[in-house]
Amino acid sequence: MGENIGRVVENKQIILKGYIEGAPKETDMELKLGKKMKLEAPKGSGAFLVKNLYLSCDPYMRARMRDFHGSYLPPFVPGSVVEGFGVSKVVDSDNPNFKPGDIVSGFTGWEEYSLIYKPEQLRKVQPDTIPLSYYIGLLGFTAYVGYYEICAPKKNEYVFVSAASGAVGQLVGQLAKLHGCYVVGSAGTSQKVDLLKNKLGFDEAFNYKEEPDLDAALKRYFPQGIDIYFENVGGAMLEAVLLNMRVHGRVAICGMVSQHSMTDPQGIRNLFNLITKRVRMQGFLQSDFLHLYPKFLEDVGCLYKQGKITYLEDISEGLESGPSAFAGLFSGKNIGKQVVCVAHE
Repeated sequence: MGENIGRVVENKQIILKGYIEGAPKETDMELKLGKKMKLEAPKGSGAFLVKNLYLSCDPYMRARMRDFHGSYLPPFVPGSVVEGFGVSKVVDSDNPNFKPGDIVSGFTGWEEYSLIYKPEQLRKVQPDTIPLSYYIGLLGFTAYVGYYEICAPKKNEYVFVSAASGAVGQLVGQLAKLHGCYVVGSAGTSQKVDLLKNKLGFDEAFNYKEEPDLDAALKRYFPQGIDIYFENVGGAMLEAVLLNMRVHGRVAICGMVSQHSMTDPQGIRNLFNLITKRVRMQGFLQSDFLHLYPKFLEDVGCLYKQGKITYLEDISEGLESGPSAFAGLFSGKNIGKQVVCVAHE
């Protein structure tokens, strides 16, 4: 369907009201009508105009809502549009590499239409049998590089994944199973635990909220100890894992959602175990591994098409649902990858 190039629209946008302390709340953001804009890319600008279709809700965005400049991404500007990963359709272009109708994924604004002046922040997507929304989740690539590059897995190893039904954890667990590992996941509701075991193929799973002693829980599921821990939560879970690592174990630090709401983060005990067990603990960003993206796209795309990977999404409809969907990440409301559908193609 054409977008009537040159037509003037009121562009709905999600704005950050001001810097936040603690966990994000729906009221930290608001829906506004932006300045009227013409649906065209200005001539001579090299820019292109996109219609945003799907937006990704990711915990790292919380760090950009604080007045803190030491992160790998600068903070948002209060009163301006929230930004994040998305999948979009090119409406008009003054850039020879992008033409109307192209589907792109990458950094965009939380708004109906975005004018893109930095083409390097988006890549073209070749639509096929994989749903477009998957290109910000399944094809978000963090699980793949974290598991294969940081964890360096071997067959028959013991793997533990926290926040295992989330965007990254669900894929890590399935890759580990396909690799021939024993896999246990933790999650925060019995419904999520059931999905891990019966839909995503984990060997075991448990609800951490029902375990008064996390160390005892891990010893129950891993009597031989843990070779690989894929870390998404931090806090008490990481402390318990450190007591249960095997010699030469690996810990991939992907996220620490339990610490996102804390202006004064907690320290971690039991680090001495890194020495006695010769454990390697490493943080990573998927952006350091972009050279692997084509291989990843082929590998994971094939697994999905062959039915060897299942992907869970939690889609909220409409741009106006964005603030509530994003805030829900920090209380575990979502099941699977949290996506906001702004428009259907």
